[in-house]
Amino acid sequence: METLRSLIPSINSLVVFEAAGRLSSFTAAARELGMTQAAVSYAIARLEDHLGTPLFLREYRRVRLSEAGEQFHADVAIGLSHIRRSARDLRAVATGSHVTLSCSTAFAAFWMVPRMARFRAELPEIDLRIQTSDRDLDLVGEGIPLAVRGGDPADWPQYHAEPLAPEEIYPVCGASYLSQVARPGRAGDLLSCQLIHLEEPFRTAATWADWFASAGISGRLAPKGLQINDYVLVVQSVIEGQGVALGWRHLVEGLVEKGVLVRLTDHALATGLNFHVIWPRDGALAPPAIAVRDWLLAQSRP
Repeated sequence: METLRSLIPSINSLVVFEAAGRLSSFTAAARELGMTQAAVSYAIARLEDHLGTPLFLREYRRVRLSEAGEQFHADVAIGLSHIRRSARDLRAVATGSHVTLSCSTAFAAFWMVPRMARFRAELPEIDLRIQTSDRDLDLVGEGIPLAVRGGDPADWPQYHAEPLAPEEIYPVCGASYLSQVARPGRAGDLLSCQLIHLEEPFRTAATWADWFASAGISGRLAPKGLQINDYVLVVQSVIEGQGVALGWRHLVEGLVEKGVLVRLTDHALATGLNFHVIWPRDGALAPPAIAVRDWLLAQSRP
């Protein structure tokens, strides 16, 4: 049985090959790995010699993977990514202080940032890194221990999930908007208002049609208005007096309490869903990640 050691000159040659194939350049790979271009070229040549086949096509001022090289590169990239993730997890457990939290930009801006002083006071030893994304990430693939996600946990069987906040939605506007129009008192009054719509590009989100329907008004009557695909910009537009938008309670309640936003009507849409703190079922959380998870969940308790 041939061993890996007999098939390739060194593990380092695989690292060099992965970088050169990904970047389609020996020079760029050398720059990334802190090597000389000649050393990269030599490592690739030795690997090709051991495997008995060319992995790259050398062309004028560029290189590209051969057909055999493309197949081999796909397997090498997957293998090295698993090794890299495991090494990163082991080092995180050993060094222990940094925790990455994945969440939407809106959650980071309106929920997490206002609580950061409290977080630093209560967990001063933890280096929290907030990673925002337009879409829900693969936590295992990205090497991220924790995330905040809205929806039904049945849709994420690969994750543990604990509820952080219920999804409750009510209309909000800025004080300056009320200086231009009469304050709406009933749900139907909003049909004559300038509405701001969130056009969520990746995640499922309730719409004005859903809110009106929950109030017993046909959603087809909801007027068109300003449409924005980023909730942070939606809230900023509301603060600037551009109109009325749907406010997710756990995100906007702090702004309402401060008077930055004004809640309109008593009616709220309760979807029956929750926003959750989630973490992968595959693998144990490091103690710092457990501390962050428990801290997040504690904020929702009275």
